Amino acid sequence: MLGKLGLDAFHHDIIVLGGVMTMLLASLGIIALLTYTKRWKWLYKNWLTSLDPKKIGVMYIIIGLVMLLRGVADTLLLRAQQATSVGDSTGILTSDHFQQIFSAHGTIMIFFVAMGLMFGLINLIVPLQIGARDVAFPFLNSISFWLFAAGMALVNLSLIVGEFSAAGWLAYPPLSGLQYSPGVGVDYWIWSLQIAGVGSLLSGINFFVTILKMRAPGMTLMKMPMFVWSVLCSMIMVIFAFPILTATLAMLSLDRTIGTHFFTSDFGGNPMMYINLIWAWGHPEVYILVLPAFGIFSEIVATFSRKRLFGYASMVWALGAISFLSFIVWLHHFFTMGAGADVNAFFGIMTGVIAIPTGVKIFNWLFTMFRGRIKFATPMLWFLGFVVIFTIGGLAGVLMSVPAIDFQVHNSLFLVAHFHMMIVGGVLFGYFAGITYWFPKIFGFALNERLGKYAFWSWIIGFTTAFTPLYILGLMGATRRLDHYDKSLGWQGLFAVAGVGVLIILLGIGFQILQFVVSIWQRNKNLDSTGDPWNGRTLEWSTVSPAPFYNFAVTPHVTDRDQFWADKQAKTTAAKPHYEDIGMPKNTGMGIVIAGFAFIFGFAVIWHIIWLIPLALFGIIASVIIRSTDDETEYTITAAELAKLDSAHKGQPA
Repeated sequence: MLGKLGLDAFHHDIIVLGGVMTMLLASLGIIALLTYTKRWKWLYKNWLTSLDPKKIGVMYIIIGLVMLLRGVADTLLLRAQQATSVGDSTGILTSDHFQQIFSAHGTIMIFFVAMGLMFGLINLIVPLQIGARDVAFPFLNSISFWLFAAGMALVNLSLIVGEFSAAGWLAYPPLSGLQYSPGVGVDYWIWSLQIAGVGSLLSGINFFVTILKMRAPGMTLMKMPMFVWSVLCSMIMVIFAFPILTATLAMLSLDRTIGTHFFTSDFGGNPMMYINLIWAWGHPEVYILVLPAFGIFSEIVATFSRKRLFGYASMVWALGAISFLSFIVWLHHFFTMGAGADVNAFFGIMTGVIAIPTGVKIFNWLFTMFRGRIKFATPMLWFLGFVVIFTIGGLAGVLMSVPAIDFQVHNSLFLVAHFHMMIVGGVLFGYFAGITYWFPKIFGFALNERLGKYAFWSWIIGFTTAFTPLYILGLMGATRRLDHYDKSLGWQGLFAVAGVGVLIILLGIGFQILQFVVSIWQRNKNLDSTGDPWNGRTLEWSTVSPAPFYNFAVTPHVTDRDQFWADKQAKTTAAKPHYEDIGMPKNTGMGIVIAGFAFIFGFAVIWHIIWLIPLALFGIIASVIIRSTDDETEYTITAAELAKLDSAHKGQPA
């Protein structure tokens, strides 16, 4: 009846129980608060069922930040184990538990932190920057988010029921096969990524169409803001890369559930085919994440340097070059696996070449700053921190593009330090900058600058302290997934320093939490009454803060890529607005229903609850059909109603 699910699935050690209790207490606290304040109806009506991309974006970011706390807590456990498990001491974790945490940390940080923050900011800003009222497919946007949330729920459910994968964050076979991972951990990994990945693919299609078809009149491709260009390139990569992930996970799941042999070493299977496929998705994924961060930095540098972005056309071509080259460098992840000198040479050269357009972007940002009137606000500090960290990580990456060097440092902590400098220094710092920069546009008040700067310096110092020792340890021979080592190797001091770095990062996160709390508490002091707190350049700053649900009462017309800046410099007086009836999508809870059935489907496959699988699949199909046959999905705001709403938002008499 319940497949493999039994009471033994709830047996955990003390550390896991501590995590479970923390999660349950936090959930109970939120439930109690919503019940006490009688906010359940408000939450459901105004947020959970909303098709407003700004609200969907905020929910993405909330999940991303919550999962960041989980990911950093995992890091603290990993570093504590490595600092204490030396010689006769076995540390605080069992070897199996260490590997589960290692796998969960990578999975969570890439799929549910970086992807969550990325799609959150895209939802918040892209429609505003292109002068659109909504996205191309509002309901698809809701499904995308709730599938992402369902995948996140499956990852966290593995803490309570069963276990998580111990096969690493990319689950290479044969380690991820039934012979070496007979439990449900790898299945949790597969289905949390599969469900969230389908949501990401749908988002990619949605924003690709939105950018191509919904730009304001006059906004040609070469008049788009650089953030929109970066998102367009990223979404094209999503459309090409994520089907590879979907197919790869499906084949691995079939190997584990019905005994196929796609990736086994017998019966015609090939484990190396899995590694080729997972990195054919995995390397573009790195650039899927980092390109929108590059776009954010382009907006921030131009705004806080009070200058037009230097080399706009070259920046666009650099984005295109990075997008193309990202698909032909995947083999550098397994130079050591015997592909041959010719193949290694080609991928080594391509890996070196992809650094060129990235360098073009960094030099263009620096030239934008040259002779600019720079304001060192918190978003600008995040950019400067990125330049330092990302450049160091990038140089390490160029080193590893040489196959002979990669043979020495492959699978070592040198690689771990490089990867984290690229993803944290490039992606996370970019999204922190974007959240700080656009926060007043979404919520109507700015974040506390002093606490933001404390958070930045804690992050930059902590991150450098945490990962510089890993370069040294990697050169000394320390490998990834290492949960115990001999005292005679002399590594403990460096692992201890890395652990101190994680504690400093935790201090930075503490300052960020305090920044949100203090900013909300003192929001009346930092209200954005102008809609343009940073003296911005692009269309999102031309509307009031917080941006209304319809974004623009009157669709803007574009003649310049920095249209709002050009209007301000020309001191253009806005003509009397001509309002027209507009259609907006109705709220719906069907996205939650579809994602709920997807969650049940994934859970049923994980635990082999055979009867539940077709029921959940039927629920998904039926829900989609019901929604597809509903003709009442929009409502109309008349010109008169829109005029009243616009006057109210601007604080003018109707």
